[in-house]
Amino acid sequence: MESCGQKVAFEKYGVFLHTSAKRQNDQDSMIQGVIRVIEKPSDVILQWVPVEEDEDVSQIHYKKESPGNAECRAEEEMFDPGYEPDWAVISTVGTKGRTHEQTTTAPKPGNHGKWAFTISLSDLKSIRKSKPGLSWSYLIFITKDGVSYQALHFHQGGTKALLKALRKYIILATSPKDSRLYLVYPHDSQALSHSFDELQMFDDSSSGLLSRFLVDPYTATFGGFSKVTNLFRGALRPPDGPHQRPLSEMAVGLEDEPGFEVISCQVELGERPVIQRQEAVGEQEWESYFDGEGRVVEVEGLKRRIFSGGLSPGARKEAWKFLLSYYPWDSTAEVRKTIVREKTDEYFRMKLQWKSVTEDQEKRNSLLRGYRSLIERDVSRTDRNNKFYEGNDNPGLGLLNDVLMTYCMFNFDLGYVQGMSDLLSPILFVTQNEVEAFWCFTGFMALVHHNFEESQESMKKQLVQLNLLLRVLDPALCDFLDSKDSGSLSCCFRWLLIWFKREFSFQDILLLWEVLWTGFPCPNFHLLVACGILDLERDALMNSDYGFNEILKHINELTMKMSVEDILCRAEALNQQLAHCQDLPFNVKELLSMVESKSPAQSTDTASPPQPLSPSQVQELDLTDSISPSQPDSSIEILPTEDTTTSQSLSP
Repeated sequence: MESCGQKVAFEKYGVFLHTSAKRQNDQDSMIQGVIRVIEKPSDVILQWVPVEEDEDVSQIHYKKESPGNAECRAEEEMFDPGYEPDWAVISTVGTKGRTHEQTTTAPKPGNHGKWAFTISLSDLKSIRKSKPGLSWSYLIFITKDGVSYQALHFHQGGTKALLKALRKYIILATSPKDSRLYLVYPHDSQALSHSFDELQMFDDSSSGLLSRFLVDPYTATFGGFSKVTNLFRGALRPPDGPHQRPLSEMAVGLEDEPGFEVISCQVELGERPVIQRQEAVGEQEWESYFDGEGRVVEVEGLKRRIFSGGLSPGARKEAWKFLLSYYPWDSTAEVRKTIVREKTDEYFRMKLQWKSVTEDQEKRNSLLRGYRSLIERDVSRTDRNNKFYEGNDNPGLGLLNDVLMTYCMFNFDLGYVQGMSDLLSPILFVTQNEVEAFWCFTGFMALVHHNFEESQESMKKQLVQLNLLLRVLDPALCDFLDSKDSGSLSCCFRWLLIWFKREFSFQDILLLWEVLWTGFPCPNFHLLVACGILDLERDALMNSDYGFNEILKHINELTMKMSVEDILCRAEALNQQLAHCQDLPFNVKELLSMVESKSPAQSTDTASPPQPLSPSQVQELDLTDSISPSQPDSSIEILPTEDTTTSQSLSP
């Protein structure tokens, strides 16, 4: 929209100003407004003005800057997804096109116009964003005079889009001391030079390098900051004149998780090695790893052997108890007998808790009723083509139901979430024992329980990490997916959620999971498995005219059509290819455990080795409401702790 030489370059409604930090959910303390980036003939301004309460949101008028001419209050039934729309991959609801008219409205009694503000981008010093996991994303704008404006809460998302729009006029660089603070710099060489000196990005020997960078402000600025990694090759571009770098090669992920670097140039990976899988570990070889007291010797060597070849059916039942922390690796045969007795007693005590609930009691326990109903429904359709679960009166179905109900007693906070039955089914099939299956399942859930939390922070984080790896391994494929609105890799959501359970045959999943449980070559090897699948389908995707829907359909139709041996070879080859790269960014090395991490915490929520969570440990988890339970192509149904139930259906 243009008016009197002014142009609205960006506009977002549903941006609230909370007048009281102590009353964030009080409608009277929230002022609904609209934020705009406005281009003037001699300046660019950022403006927030309240929206009048009696206006139709779909037909809100644009008003000239006037702090005293508007009033509003938050709509009582305003749609609040609680997450950035970029992650709403199932469906999105668009608003009607807005008609903008230049009007002047007289102030009304009790108006909120005093809260309106306008900032020239040339006066902006920094922007602070909210912590990941808060109920609403917010931004705080700080001027060079030290004035901090009231935080603006984006109830319908949009912080990422706003920051992206601002980058057209200013440079936003993550502070080296605070990942939530963006420092603002203009597009001029003098400011860039000052910023380099101030942040001490280069040593004395790098002065020549700086002069080369001044030709390209984007490359120069983002190249030095701690949260962005640029791999410079030569002078970064041909000397035949300036040009705008492709969007995919620039640090566009300002709204991504803190701590992730953005790869902005290709890496020389070298030749990809050829991987040969070994024979499976048989019963005789398995027994050769135990000493006279029944203690495993050369634990790391045994894990590497399982990673390279998997396990034979005869060795699998006993080995999975170690891989899933039912048995400690350093336990003797006598210690394991004691563990079995203690764990059996503990299991049946928990099982008795829900078994002893009477029908009358259950009528007053909506949460337990919800879990029972959801489990019964999921059990009835889990792996029914497997002989162990086929038939209506199959005892395997009863065991599956009982183990999942008992897990709700073990982990009250998480309870049951759709998809867990997919993870338990192969374990029960292998162990053929209710108690062993339960404790092995808790070990598996210790690895992936974050995947099922309602906040979905772990899933969002893993998709960002997957994008990071893919951008290093195959930037051309990333550019293609970006051009088709598939750059978020939401099509891979189900892969990571239930560890490829729906993508491979039942027998292939047994092999894949035991390989992943070894923790070799790194705890995040499942991300490389996903990269291996995308590498396999690279030509099919890029040589087609697929759009977003076709890409999603193509990925879903890969189910049961891939060889797990081929994918594992590809994933291991990709890992070795990255390991031999001399210029691999530090954050990628850290993600793949190729450097000693400064923090004892794993780079994702999948830690190795797994340890079962006690109810007290689960209570300490930081559950948030920042992400909607909507799931891309996942069909996951989550029972919240409140009376309301949010559900989707898992695609078969």
